[in-house]
Amino acid sequence: MPKPSKPKYRTTNWNAYNEALKRRGSLELWFDPGMAWLLAACGKRGRPQRFSDRAIEFCLTMKVLFRLPLRQVTGFVASLLKMAGLDWPVPDYTTLSRRQKKLQVSLDARACPDGLHLLVDSTGIKMVGEGEWKTRKHGASYRRQWRKVHLGIDARTLDIHAIEVNTNAVGDAPMLPKLLAQIPDDETVVSVSGDGAYDTRKCHGAIAGRNAEAIIPVRRNGRSWTKEGPGVEARNEALRATRRFGRAIWKNWSGYHRRSLVETKMSCFKRLGQRVTARTFDRQINELKIRAKVLNQFSKAGTPITVRVK
Repeated sequence: MPKPSKPKYRTTNWNAYNEALKRRGSLELWFDPGMAWLLAACGKRGRPQRFSDRAIEFCLTMKVLFRLPLRQVTGFVASLLKMAGLDWPVPDYTTLSRRQKKLQVSLDARACPDGLHLLVDSTGIKMVGEGEWKTRKHGASYRRQWRKVHLGIDARTLDIHAIEVNTNAVGDAPMLPKLLAQIPDDETVVSVSGDGAYDTRKCHGAIAGRNAEAIIPVRRNGRSWTKEGPGVEARNEALRATRRFGRAIWKNWSGYHRRSLVETKMSCFKRLGQRVTARTFDRQINELKIRAKVLNQFSKAGTPITVRVK
């Protein structure tokens, strides 16, 4: 029997997407000369903050985009302000490091009027350790450490709507309820797609609590759940369909393969850096949140529309 040919795809909005790729390299996408750079005096006791959160976030965004140390970020921003004809002061690297710890970063994801189809997955970002080439060639001299990043993206716009960061000792399933908690209550969640690691009672209960459909394959050794609870009947129905028609047919019927989009987003996430540069956990969380916000800005600039032609 001949091997089936690989499907072919075509991008239908190439001209618009090409312009969007150009806009991603423009500093105008990130810098607004009209932003509130300095804070007004608040009248409280103690040393007041001089720079606004938006100014600090802009500097840290430049750090993520161009992979610069904090000292080089200050020089980069100073030169940018000079070319823009602005006499604004620039926060030093100590201020950036101190403010990064408690900075409130919003992902600025676009709302979905037709409902959110959430795709969830996780990946590891290196925190401490040697490069891959040195490890393969000579072995690891000391133990490498990772931060685990859990993302929830919209299947339609590819915006990151939720992000959680923890150590690599925490599994995927406990993070799903926390990802769903980041979605506003007034936003409709139509479905949640994840791999077999999310096949737990708490995950199905959290999905049922948002009145959403759980598109999660039952584990290979999974059995029917006997105790009543939210999401139990839908999970058992998926198990019965898998046993009767097969796992491959269930995945095609349920739309499970859309989950590959979140794996593509993970690849884009790592293109901004294979490791996190901040030293403390709180700063690492905000550094990774800024990465997610950068990817959302890229998606807003434009994404390809691809259709299957063969």
